[in-house]
Parts: sequence; C-alpha cells; structure tokens
Amino acid sequence: MAPASVMDVLDCVAFLLVKDGRFLVERRRRDKLVDPGAVAIPGGHLEPGESSLEALHRELHKELGLTTANPQFICTLLNPSEEFRKLDYYALQFWSGEIENNEAEALLWLSLDDLSGLDLAVDRVAVGEYLRVVRGRQTASRRNPDP
Repeated sequence: MAPASVMDVLDCVAFLLVKDGRFLVERRRRDKLVDPGAVAIPGGHLEPGESSLEALHRELHKELGLTTANPQFICTLLNPSEEFRKLDYYALQFWSGEIENNEAEALLWLSLDDLSGLDLAVDRVAVGEYLRVVRGRQTASRRNPDP
C-alpha cells in the first residue's frame, strides 16, 4: 500500500517507559491495519482538538492502565507507513499503577543497549535520540556538579 500524501498526516503520540536500562514495547496485534505484528513503542492517535500531552495521558491509561505526572518530550518524527504519521515521542521514567496489557498481543522489555528488537526504524531513531539527550545530561552533570 502506498503511503498517504503529506496532506493526510495523522498526529500521534508514543511513550517510552524506561526502567533499569530497559524500555517497554508492544508486539502489535496481527489484526491491526498499521504495522501488524510489529514490535514497537506504544502510543496512539490524537483526537480532534487534543494536544500531544492530553493524548499521551489518555493513551497511556487506555493501553497500559497507567498515569504519569512528568513526561519528558524526546522528539517529533515522521513515519510514512500505511498511514503518514507525525509522532511526538515522550519518555516516562516514573508512572503510577500496575502495567496492564489492554491492546497489544504482548508487552516486552528491551535493553536500551540493543535496539535490534524494534521493528520500526522510526522507533529506533527515537530511542537513539532519548539516549543522546540523557547521556548528554549525565555528561554535563559530571562536568558541572552541584556545589
């Protein structure tokens, strides 16, 4: 199937749950129209009039049964797959609730040191950007420790 035109860009949000050097991914159900069976970072579409942060909170609760207070924006990437999607990626290091699998075929934890388990190139780019930003902050804090 050919990608949609630029006029048909769908706004989406994706959330990277990070804990102990790993991040949560989903194996998408095979009956999904977009990327069926793919191992991907969870997320969803924005509803009309909804901001990325509002969608993040709604989708996080709908898909995983979680809430969060402090999502960290990572980047925005375009993904021309079956849908032409603009994805706003957020990292979550703290959340409330027990992780539930409400939509995926399976939930998996992957190592931040090995992105080969991710099927979508756009997700690998987003995790790479997360690592670049986090490692940059860690390096800066080592160079400039608080007095």
